[in-house]
Amino acid sequence: MSEAVHASLPHQVACSLCGRQLAGCRYVVTEDAAACTDCFESRLANECAKCGARIGCEMTDLGHGGRHWHEACFRCSACGCSLASQPFLAKEGDVYCTSCHDERFAARCCRCYQVFKAGSRKLEWRSQQYHEQCFLCSECGCGIGCDSFIPHGDNACCVPCYEGRFAQRCRECRQVIRKGGVTYKGQAYHSDCLVCGHCAKPLAGLKFTSQQERPYCADCFGQLFARKCCRCCQPITGFTGAKFVSFEDRDWHSDCFTCSRCSDSLVGRGFLTEGDALLCTGCASLPK
Repeated sequence: MSEAVHASLPHQVACSLCGRQLAGCRYVVTEDAAACTDCFESRLANECAKCGARIGCEMTDLGHGGRHWHEACFRCSACGCSLASQPFLAKEGDVYCTSCHDERFAARCCRCYQVFKAGSRKLEWRSQQYHEQCFLCSECGCGIGCDSFIPHGDNACCVPCYEGRFAQRCRECRQVIRKGGVTYKGQAYHSDCLVCGHCAKPLAGLKFTSQQERPYCADCFGQLFARKCCRCCQPITGFTGAKFVSFEDRDWHSDCFTCSRCSDSLVGRGFLTEGDALLCTGCASLPK
């Protein structure tokens, strides 16, 4: 409700409540009409949320959140200090000075249990809040503040402590693996450190195998250790999923295991030998 108190009216105007003529009288103009001071104070004035009495024309009406107080009644619900000329905060229907509000309701640092004062930086990690100076490394106790850190279990570690005590190290160069790590036989490597034992090509993202505990790329393994096909003389490896056939200490790719005369596949069929040659039963029955 907005109102203004006037001393007199230039024209004949009556109180909207009692009909009293307001010419030459003090009156109050509301949003709807004019009212004499008596009607205003008894029927229209706001009621004080503290004492329940109406707030008269000559009194200061302090309002907040749809409620009103006399200036003398507008006090902190905890300590009773006047809030008429200082900042305040409302909580659950009551008003408090900033000190009492912080003491009762403000968030507290989970390390020192002190409230966060206005303007102080508040850090949050895993649903817990810290003063900037209270966010410490769990290992060395040094302040982390807004610097980078690495979680270790339920704790926060500064980067030097984590790397010195917990970080994985490359099996080859023994340095900390910060990114691009790969695992081979349960050991961690930098992606650039896991290389072929023959050509030194990085193996990360490639197919490879091992021989005598050393890793080899597919090409080097095929050239150095794999069996060779008796027909095409190329290495026989399992990298491409190709099958092979063995017979009397000789090996063939499945596609190369064919009759020496007609070139029909001998996989799953009977065959005969003629020296080093393999013959299907049909070709073997033909005269030479």
